[in-house]
Amino acid sequence: MSHHDHRPGVSEASLVTRKLKVMPGAAVQISAAVSEIDTLSGLDGVSYDPGHRKLHLAYDAKKLGIDDIEAILARHGVDISPGHWNRIKEDYYRFIDQNVKDNARQKPWSCH
Repeated sequence: MSHHDHRPGVSEASLVTRKLKVMPGAAVQISAAVSEIDTLSGLDGVSYDPGHRKLHLAYDAKKLGIDDIEAILARHGVDISPGHWNRIKEDYYRFIDQNVKDNARQKPWSCH
């Protein structure tokens, strides 16, 4: 079993990774957005691949959600690519993030 170090406040049990493709032409804005996203509590890591225009994220889904990330991107004028596959992934990410939050609040009902 390997041991991974995470940022303080990030639980491995609720750690998720996300990849989002962004629209071209936002080089300056994406840099500022990534810097702001990197300061969020519950974030384990963020990076941007300019060659593929992909934002790579790892965060604790109990504390953050894809909507929190997208709000920061929108505030900086960075648009998510409107492609069909990207929209499907966004909806899936929202579903999983909400599911993790709901399960974290649920009290176990059995002693099994």
